[in-house]
Amino acid sequence: MATRGNKQFHATRGAGRSGGTTSSRASTQSNSRQSARTSSYSNAHEPARSSKRSPSRTARPSASSARTTRSSRSTRSTRNATRTSVKNSKRVTGRVRETAQVTNAADDTRSIGEIKRSERRERAKKNSRRFALRIVIIVGIVVALIAGWAALYNSSAFTITNVEVEGVEHLTSSEMSQLANVPADATLLRIDTDAVRNRLMQTAWVEDATVSRVFPDTLKISVTEREIEAIVEVPNRTGSTIKSWAIAKDHMWLMPIPDKNSEAAKTTSAQIYEDAETALHITDVPYGTSAEIGQICTDSNVNNALDIIAGMTTDLANHIQKVSAAGPAETTLLLDSGVEIAFGKAENIRDKERVILQILDENPDAVAYINVRMVETPTWRSL
Repeated sequence: MATRGNKQFHATRGAGRSGGTTSSRASTQSNSRQSARTSSYSNAHEPARSSKRSPSRTARPSASSARTTRSSRSTRSTRNATRTSVKNSKRVTGRVRETAQVTNAADDTRSIGEIKRSERRERAKKNSRRFALRIVIIVGIVVALIAGWAALYNSSAFTITNVEVEGVEHLTSSEMSQLANVPADATLLRIDTDAVRNRLMQTAWVEDATVSRVFPDTLKISVTEREIEAIVEVPNRTGSTIKSWAIAKDHMWLMPIPDKNSEAAKTTSAQIYEDAETALHITDVPYGTSAEIGQICTDSNVNNALDIIAGMTTDLANHIQKVSAAGPAETTLLLDSGVEIAFGKAENIRDKERVILQILDENPDAVAYINVRMVETPTWRSL
């Protein structure tokens, strides 16, 4: 504004005085330079300071000064906008960094969790592969064992060349061979031990048996035999003949005893005859009593006699040589001393036994007959 006023002033003065033209131009140039410096100073400082100018410069500025002023203002506005943009950018950058940090932390958390899950999956896969490998190995071993067993089972390995029998006295070796019935080409692997035992148990003499394998070539048979408890003189249906039958303690009929001079005696064990001579004899069995090998005796007379012997607890049983079994109530014992005892039914056996021993002790070598059928009122008779 001041520059424009000076210019008009010098122009007016020049119109009045022609000689002052040069001075007026010089003054105008000086004012222009001053205006330029003023404008430059204004551009370098804040708008508030540029507005505090001298009161003498209140004149309207020139067009160049206006353009310079507008440029300065535009520059300041640009700078201010740039500063604001920079501040906003810093704020945004800070927020972005914070968001990035949170995001990175979340990403790190997800990454660690994913890594752990991945490790677990990998371990599970490895365990699954190991388990599958073990299954395959086990199956392979089982298949190999089955194949090897099948080949060995069908081969001639472990062929039975020796059969050992123990515990047998009343059966001959030929009888045991027939009972066991072991095939000639049998092996320890193919032999049916249960079948061999079942065949042995079919004979009355065998109370129990065990069959075992002894590698490489032996079949071992252990037998528990029944013992002869008594020899029963069984008449035939007509009573014309009497057959001696061996009977066991459990009342099973064992076998008829062949005559010593018969052909059957040649294939009969000698032990049977030895036991028959020392065994108790049961006589006077009624007609119609039947005996069959391997069957339990059903005759009440014979069973009553056996029960009396089995129920005794003293040495008296060892002195009984013969039992007359005409009937349960008529059962009579004959001692090796010749004393005859009317015993009767197999009842109150211990009481009857006690009374018999007492009478014999009180009357040594003087008793011929004792009656204990009624144990409460026993009687006896001397020689």
